[in-house]
Amino acid sequence: MNFYILTLFPEMVMNGLNTSIIGRASKAGYLNIEAIDIRDYARNKHHKVDDYPYGGGAGMLMQAQPVYDAWDSVTKRTGKKVRTVYLTPQGRRFDQPLAKELAKEEDLILLCGHYEGIDERVLEEVVTDYVSIGDYVLTGGELGAMVMVDAISRMVPGVLKNEFSGVTESLEGNLLEYPQYSRPEVWQGKQVPEVLLSGNQKNIDAWRLEQSIERTKERRPDLYQKYEEMQECRELLRQQKLLHMDMTELIERGQAELLYAQGKNICLRDTVSGIVFLSVEDAKNGKEMVETVIVREKPELLVIHQEYMVPVIEKMLQGEVFVACHQFVYTKREKLPITGLYRLDGKSEEHQIQIRKLDMQHLEIANEHYGMMDDPGYIQGRIEAGKMFGAFYGETLAGFIGLHEEGSLGMLEVLPEYRGRHIGKALETYLINDCLEHGFTPFTQVVEGNEISMKLQESLGLCKAKQKVYFMEKMLYNTSDL
Repeated sequence: MNFYILTLFPEMVMNGLNTSIIGRASKAGYLNIEAIDIRDYARNKHHKVDDYPYGGGAGMLMQAQPVYDAWDSVTKRTGKKVRTVYLTPQGRRFDQPLAKELAKEEDLILLCGHYEGIDERVLEEVVTDYVSIGDYVLTGGELGAMVMVDAISRMVPGVLKNEFSGVTESLEGNLLEYPQYSRPEVWQGKQVPEVLLSGNQKNIDAWRLEQSIERTKERRPDLYQKYEEMQECRELLRQQKLLHMDMTELIERGQAELLYAQGKNICLRDTVSGIVFLSVEDAKNGKEMVETVIVREKPELLVIHQEYMVPVIEKMLQGEVFVACHQFVYTKREKLPITGLYRLDGKSEEHQIQIRKLDMQHLEIANEHYGMMDDPGYIQGRIEAGKMFGAFYGETLAGFIGLHEEGSLGMLEVLPEYRGRHIGKALETYLINDCLEHGFTPFTQVVEGNEISMKLQESLGLCKAKQKVYFMEKMLYNTSDL
């Protein structure tokens, strides 16, 4: 990811960002951070970039032209108009969902104001987002920009050594992080909680959740209220466990944003993919949700859990069903046996496959053989996130599978010359076991009519929901037609 910070104090920015995790990620090539000195674009010999504001008032104002020229230098290099954030107390409050959203950008410009601000005309010309890191006033935008770069960078694949570190911290799932301890076991008479020394991971996880809940309730009652609301939704959704596993897993993984909740009428947005999930009690309530929530949020992809809502949305928004799927869920907690399927010791045998993560050298072949995705950048993103796995004979790729952004197993494909060797079963077994290791419930959606895949799910012990889920796209959000 490329950060371009437009500032009057480039040394301040780079000195702060060239250290620790962010500095190492930059050196490793996961990030590119560049501070662009706005003074370099001043059109006078003294490099003056400020002047008095029209209408009077205290202080000086940054002029439009040097700011625009600095911004334009980036767009000329990238060949496109880059998303541009102006750091200002008047902006949207910066938070974790926004950090995740911005982390999806390939390029990002952060504009740092100073003095009394920046000429409004250039802001209207270049700025796409107005963002504040808090309700207080700083002397300039540099500290805010550094905060944003740090938070956003943690969401970029490869920046954190542990791929799950970014999703097990404070504020994920509306809970603060649990207390943590290191050596020695006793310090100044204070003992590490015994449960952490027990080695029983189930008990440790339960203790950590309990501590997170209590800490959030005490320190952030506003977050705790959101957590309670989400848990109430989770319990309602679990009344049809198989049908709603995609929605409950979003909640479990801490990547669900609650858009609407009224009884059994629930609407969630996945903060990673942006997909909106809809479950309603009847068509009347569903129509109300479309009018009040869906039109407002304007999702590109909508997942519907009741068949009677399909004609309703087709009529209201002229949406098209992209695909109807059967949802399968692995409900057991025991791992599947791997004997005869693949090796875990890294050794290679003539008729035994190895399974390991794909890297960018496999992108072309994955895009060539997986026909369900129109966007080739999606597969690239999943590879970069470490969520695509391949079956290999030596160095030869025979098939692959991946974990979608919202958590479902998918993108399973076995190359034609290797079919009939149980490679698909091996790949899905591997990914199911990997999900279980990380505390996730494995689930997948199989396109209606794909009998081969449905038989595979049944052979692996996954349970099928009685009702189908529908993926809808190409909605027209013209509220005058409602």
